Amino acid sequence: MSHETSTQTRFGVVREYPVDLAVVSIAALLAYGIATWFQEGSVLRLFVTFPLALFLPGYALVSVLFPAGNRSAQKTTSTAIETRPRGIDVVERLGLSFATSLAIVPMVVIALPFTEWGLTTVSIAAALVVITVGLAQLGVVRRLRTPKPERFIVSPLASVSRLRRDESAVATVSSVLLVLAVGLAAGALLLGFLAPVSTGGYSELALYSEDENGELVAGDIDGEVAPGESVPVTVSIDNQEGEETDYTVVVQEQAIEDGEVVERTELEELETTLDDGTTGTGDLEITPTADEGETVRISVLMYEGDPPEEPTNDNADEDTFFWVTVE
Repeated sequence: MSHETSTQTRFGVVREYPVDLAVVSIAALLAYGIATWFQEGSVLRLFVTFPLALFLPGYALVSVLFPAGNRSAQKTTSTAIETRPRGIDVVERLGLSFATSLAIVPMVVIALPFTEWGLTTVSIAAALVVITVGLAQLGVVRRLRTPKPERFIVSPLASVSRLRRDESAVATVSSVLLVLAVGLAAGALLLGFLAPVSTGGYSELALYSEDENGELVAGDIDGEVAPGESVPVTVSIDNQEGEETDYTVVVQEQAIEDGEVVERTELEELETTLDDGTTGTGDLEITPTADEGETVRISVLMYEGDPPEEPTNDNADEDTFFWVTVE
């Protein structure tokens, strides 16, 4: 007899499981599968990214915070005041879902680089799914512990009817503000979809010299040489372009007068190809051709691919320099 009661209880819990939170959990899992299985640039992958990043985590969190559907927070009796969970309607729930999702995603992006998984598409999607599904299950527990008359139930028509009957100025203003918030969030989402900001990759150029222990250090390049003497320099290129990239490095000796380059002499030119995420270094022996007592600027110009006919600091993709005086 007890076994039958236990079975009925379990089926009762299943029947009362909130449909909206089940849909949120399943949608998050499906979005993760599509975001990780489909190639980058896929329209379907882009489509499922929006709800996973901008709605589902927030909706799950709001369900934990507001399990009730009634706006009344308290019920007064003749003997005591019984505290009830404060509820919100559908419009407020949607508006807060956008707002809280926009708060959750940046925290995930900030935290992931400090973990062993790093900041990748898979790790971001996985983190958002874990957060969404976990919060959704907490929301289920909170909602099932809320008395049925006050429990939030997905019924948009009933919510609209309650909103129309409610003549409270505070409720009206709150609903209008939340509708505006939802509209702004949707507008920002549409703008980001139509005119996305292209972050792209980057390449870094740096110069190093060796210290007394043979370790590479930034700066501290010898600024005085004898005529015909060379300056040892290590050139470093870091490729973070997202793909294999060809580089050309041009080393120029530049005579400067009144802040303007009056003469250029090419001293070295080297080419290399680097895989994405790798750093290449090359040792150079730079020998200035300047006369004794003259100070010149040694500019190192980096180009992706072939350099122009007249390489300058202005048309270089990256550039750096140091000064040398011929003693």
